[in-house]
Amino acid sequence: MMMAFGQFVFSLDTLAYQDLQRQTSWRHPTNSRVGARPARQFTGPGEDTMNLSGLLLPGLAGDTGSLTELRAMGDAGTAWPLVDGTGIVYGQFVIESLNETRTLFFRDGTARRIEFHLQLARVDDDRTDTVGDDDAAGDEG
Repeated sequence: MMMAFGQFVFSLDTLAYQDLQRQTSWRHPTNSRVGARPARQFTGPGEDTMNLSGLLLPGLAGDTGSLTELRAMGDAGTAWPLVDGTGIVYGQFVIESLNETRTLFFRDGTARRIEFHLQLARVDDDRTDTVGDDDAAGDEG
């Protein structure tokens, strides 16, 4: 297991990512002052996003049903815990976007190569009303 997002497990059998980017920000709004630099005040954490990109090769590595499952999770609009394979818990995340590019087609239009990019955004960990359950994503996939 590379990482788990709710009940979805990233792995070679499902959907393996080759690139993981995390961007975390903190808020420091400014107030203008006469004759001095603006005053800054720390007001708390800002956005925390994770971007996972990778390649799906149907028949060799991965399953196209994994993309369908992630779309169903995104449609549910709920947050899911994100935990990597070493046990680090990153918090509750929602799916902001899922992009895919299909190339190298068979005669019937089936893609042999699918590149994907998944963007996740962290939500407040204490908001239990946004947390998904096993049935929220449906049984697609």
